[in-house]
Amino acid sequence: MPLSRLNKEQLEAAKAPYGHNLIIASAGTGKTSTIVGRIGYLLSSGVDPEEILLLTFTNKAAAEMVDRVAGYFSKDVAGRIEAGTFHAVSYRWLKKSGAKINLKQPGELKVLFRSIYDKRQFHHLGAEAQPFSANFLYDIYSLFQNSTREPFDVWLSKRHEGQEPFVDIYLDIVREFEQTKEEFGFVDFNDLLIMMSRYVEREGAFFKEVLIDEYQDTNILQGSMIDAMDPPSLFCVGDYDQSIYAFNGANINIIGSFTKKYPDARVFTLTKNYRSTAPILQMANRVIEHNERLYPKRLEVVRDEAAQMPRLLIFDNLMQQYEAIAKSIRLSTTPHAEIAVIFRNNASADGIEAMLKEASIACRRKGGRSFFDAKEVKAALDLATLTVNPKDMMAFIHIFEYAKGIGSATAKELFEGLVELGSGDMLEGLFNPKPMTNPFKARTTNYQLGLFDNPMQIGSVSRFSHLGLEESFMAHPILKHPALNSDGVSFLYHFYKLMKSLKKISKPISTMRTILTSRVYIYIAEQLSTRRAVMKNGEIDSGKKEEAMERIKRKGALLLQLAHAYTENEKFINAMVLGGRELSEGEGVNLLTVHASKGLEFDEVYVVDLMDGRFPNRKLAGKGGSIDEERRLFYVAVTRAKNRLYLSYAKYDSFKDITFFPSQFLYEAGLLKKDRTYEMLKALSAP
Repeated sequence: MPLSRLNKEQLEAAKAPYGHNLIIASAGTGKTSTIVGRIGYLLSSGVDPEEILLLTFTNKAAAEMVDRVAGYFSKDVAGRIEAGTFHAVSYRWLKKSGAKINLKQPGELKVLFRSIYDKRQFHHLGAEAQPFSANFLYDIYSLFQNSTREPFDVWLSKRHEGQEPFVDIYLDIVREFEQTKEEFGFVDFNDLLIMMSRYVEREGAFFKEVLIDEYQDTNILQGSMIDAMDPPSLFCVGDYDQSIYAFNGANINIIGSFTKKYPDARVFTLTKNYRSTAPILQMANRVIEHNERLYPKRLEVVRDEAAQMPRLLIFDNLMQQYEAIAKSIRLSTTPHAEIAVIFRNNASADGIEAMLKEASIACRRKGGRSFFDAKEVKAALDLATLTVNPKDMMAFIHIFEYAKGIGSATAKELFEGLVELGSGDMLEGLFNPKPMTNPFKARTTNYQLGLFDNPMQIGSVSRFSHLGLEESFMAHPILKHPALNSDGVSFLYHFYKLMKSLKKISKPISTMRTILTSRVYIYIAEQLSTRRAVMKNGEIDSGKKEEAMERIKRKGALLLQLAHAYTENEKFINAMVLGGRELSEGEGVNLLTVHASKGLEFDEVYVVDLMDGRFPNRKLAGKGGSIDEERRLFYVAVTRAKNRLYLSYAKYDSFKDITFFPSQFLYEAGLLKKDRTYEMLKALSAP
């Protein structure tokens, strides 16, 4: 039984009575073992596995816990437990209920949002403030969905003064965005939770207990889903000192107010740290105790062997810091897989990565732009998506934004025109269009909402006769769109040819190979590699372009490798969209943002760029964050280390000509003597 391996505190928590239980599990105190023990206790007490719901923040964490349960019971029993992220569980439940879900990544829906935003004009309002960009408006709308139950306009006015003249336009953009998503069945990750909450309110959820890992990082939307389920027993495990997702709507008050929300709640605290040495843990405690204590706790060190003190490394300039760390790693006897370089900002990773590569040290970078967020990967998957779902307007717009002279608004109109020509099917409209004089809808005028007349004047197809394309294609009504130019028509023609080829293919590996060698994809790759090689003077660096193209090809090879494991296009695409962010490539030294390092541990850790402005990042702290959250990020970073911890900062950035002050956390850690600089930094942190 998993209970036999628990210490006294863990066992007491795992055997808690049914009801509302909160387990404060600090870094390295064995929260996974406690959760597995709790599941084992429930199963041994006669609870059916189907009556247990385990919610985690990564599918990997859920799989690990279920595997450990299987080791004590059986794969059959463990496999019947409902386990996964909030989004993955919602997706499975909704699919079982018969809901039609066309799941989209935020970046994809941002393109749709932009196509709606671009139809608006703001200049007529005469406001002093500048309107939000389309991308920023999309981001704050997503944050709004995750962090409050207030109306959008009320929430927006409280957070962003001076935007009042634009609120009506913003609301109308959001309204059209939601209507368009509903029309085409598009669902994002927020929608999954909203739909799941409505489903369980209507149908009920019959779990005897819901277990929630990383409870400190839940947001209002996730909390609403749990409230809708209203399970008779909750087992919430978290640590308020590791709440680091405020930027994504996480609300530390959810864990902080647990005993107020549930007056019958029991609070258990795990205090024994099995991960870090005493000097590392003592230093982490000195810093985090500057934050308010929501529940009383004090970590105890279990390991009693002699230990190396955390070391502070000070450098004259930024690049010297990165070079020295690379050299230190090269000389270290620690296996590279057990070494992590942790940073607050992605800008820090580039210098470290370059110096490691120069020293011929393999590394893998996680926490920056995901492989699946790369534009070339998204483009390939969008093309594949259209073969199984020709109604996917988002994928179409995303692809046609690469066509010269075609923006998102025109791409949307082309898609709608093809749907009209195909009686609801874009591919049918592409291959067998019904005869129509004008497949395009005229736009409406509404001055208040920023919408202006742009009547669709039919263009002459004869203006493209010099391109020498197939006669059957030249007769296509879609070519009458007035905004099309020769480049756009050529792109559309090659898209037509590619889609025709893909009609005959069913295997994902063949689909991806055809896409990656197509004129459309090669054109997209050429554009991306050129953009990535533009120098400050506007010229193209041929070496950088070649390097960028090589990276694009490597990503294509990885896509082929991933596709090989699937037999159906739809299953392959769904797997890439839903689980893609947790797949990784590469090996060697781990380069991690603090957020990406959460839940991991390493023998040797370097926390770099501990300069004021970088860590803490005062710019982000001023945008809805706080110095308390920055301090929690520091706590998470240093408690990843088991045996050796190095903290470093540089005094000067010669490239940008910036002089740095040390991070105030180095003073709080006792690594620097408190002086006037510390008092100044402390004053900057005051609310």
